[in-house]
Amino acid sequence: MTTTTPAKIIPGEVVRPHPRVLRITAPNPGMMTGPGTNSYIIGDHDGGTGDLAMIDPGPDIASHAELLIKNTGKRLRWIFCTHTHTDHSPSSRAVAKATGAVIHGFGKVPQDGRQDTEFKPDRALVNDDVVDCGAFKIRAIHTPGHASNHICYLLEGSGLLFTGDHVMQGSTVVISPPDGDMHDYFASLNKLSNYQITTFAPGHGHFIETPREEVSKIIAHRLKREQKVIDALVKAKTATIDELVPVVYDDVSPKLHVPARRSLHGHLLKLEKDGKAVVSGETWRMV
Repeated sequence: MTTTTPAKIIPGEVVRPHPRVLRITAPNPGMMTGPGTNSYIIGDHDGGTGDLAMIDPGPDIASHAELLIKNTGKRLRWIFCTHTHTDHSPSSRAVAKATGAVIHGFGKVPQDGRQDTEFKPDRALVNDDVVDCGAFKIRAIHTPGHASNHICYLLEGSGLLFTGDHVMQGSTVVISPPDGDMHDYFASLNKLSNYQITTFAPGHGHFIETPREEVSKIIAHRLKREQKVIDALVKAKTATIDELVPVVYDDVSPKLHVPARRSLHGHLLKLEKDGKAVVSGETWRMV
């Protein structure tokens, strides 16, 4: 086990980025997952006693689930899933079956073709629910935007927030309508200022030690992108999403235009909700 965080994330390596936290990254690296999905184990890792909690068991990959079970065993009592995209929650069932842990998460699973449709939490959480884990407490913060059922988890008293896909290190989050909602995403980012947070533990990438600055940077980036959408629509007068993508995302590789198209749709729907744009069929225009 590595007791300090290495510069490179290696799937399957057990690292300790925080005194109470182990991180094991799933072997699912890719364009949308970065180095892979992070699973976090919370509890006492020195004496080998006491109950443990887990954040995001990750994708349905047997070797990853087995490694999580090996590093928790019967000490695991609580599983917390940030949301039900297929790289975050599916292994909860195998881990819970092997350990007897209770699965927590948002109760409703959207039906948009991108979800772990078999997910059924033993306990459905709502905003500001606090789960008493004995030696520590975990607070659920409902953060819709990337997904309507997304929850961040705050390790009470530590300032450490497990952000799932609400905030990722090294890349921006894709907002995919109809379940993803850009308007909600902005609101959820601003919502974090209501809590005492010192560090983000994201679902992909390394810890982020400057959370307030990171949120400000994300909001500024999103607003800059929104302005590009507005400018492109004003210039074109009317345009479809496919016509807007290469203009609004002229600063990213065309390989990323497929996921970018989804976020662009999210921006347009936000502008519509704000009363600034309208759509007729597939054609958008500013009001």
